[in-house]
Amino acid sequence: MMKKTFFLLTVLLGMGSESFAQGYGGWGMGPGMMGWGMGYGMGWLWMIIMIVFWVAVIIGIVLLIRWLVLSTRTASSHQKQEEESALEILKKRYARGEIDREEFEQRKKDLLA
Repeated sequence: MMKKTFFLLTVLLGMGSESFAQGYGGWGMGPGMMGWGMGYGMGWLWMIIMIVFWVAVIIGIVLLIRWLVLSTRTASSHQKQEEESALEILKKRYARGEIDREEFEQRKKDLLA
């Protein structure tokens, strides 16, 4: 039973492909992915579009990495400025007499540690 089914299937597929090939002028090629014929003309356009796409993707990745690196540098410099500004605030409080020398020295030591 299995052999008869396999034989019948191969015969039908063989006849189908033969008639399909003859149906397009005997060339054995149908309209395929590139349209009628061999696809001359549009193949070059799609190749150029693909190259432009991948160049844009690579440029996008480079710009993303650059932005991430610069944003982390900016964040670390902001932290440094905040530490300096905290020390400045402490100096101003000491100058105004809000805290005594002992408290000033202790907090300064905490900030710089």
